[in-house]
Amino acid sequence: MTPGSTPDGFPGGRLAARGELRKALVERRLAMPMEQWQRHCEAICAHLHAGFRQLAAMPVAFCWPLRREPDLRPAIDRWRAEGHPGFAALLPVVIDEDSALGFRAWSSTTAMFADRYGIPTPADGDFLRPQALLLPVNAFDAAGYRLGYGGGYFDRTLAGLAPRPLVIGVGFELARVDSIRPEAHDQPLDVMVTEAGIFRPVR
Repeated sequence: MTPGSTPDGFPGGRLAARGELRKALVERRLAMPMEQWQRHCEAICAHLHAGFRQLAAMPVAFCWPLRREPDLRPAIDRWRAEGHPGFAALLPVVIDEDSALGFRAWSSTTAMFADRYGIPTPADGDFLRPQALLLPVNAFDAAGYRLGYGGGYFDRTLAGLAPRPLVIGVGFELARVDSIRPEAHDQPLDVMVTEAGIFRPVR
């Protein structure tokens, strides 16, 4: 699939609601065969390491893989094993429904709990500021806009972070659409990584 194209059967102009687009593409992702999903996750992790070597020395936030989102934990483990000063793996923490997210350090030994959405979350620790954010997408377009789950957490968070972290979208080619129909509050990605490679927004 080439940049700017739309997944077969889901042309942008035929889905009026972003909610319908989200539902359709999440279902397509969930239907991906496990072996294909694993190959795509491995490819995404490889592209992250080849294209963003600076992340090995930064506080990097990522998201726990839900509903067959890309599993980035192997990439996180590889950066941690490199042992560069300054690296930390961070996971988001929902503080309040209308607030920005916080971020706490994570490792394989971190005490975790399931938050109000059932997402594994660090149970305690200081809130830290990420310098890079690996952000999963349900849909993305050539202009660098993403469709999440509709809660607005990451848009609120990015709007309030100064300096803004490097925002790297991570997802599968099946999530590529002509346009997500961005709204005024939508925060754009700086770059997008899929199993096919690294893509810069065209605005």
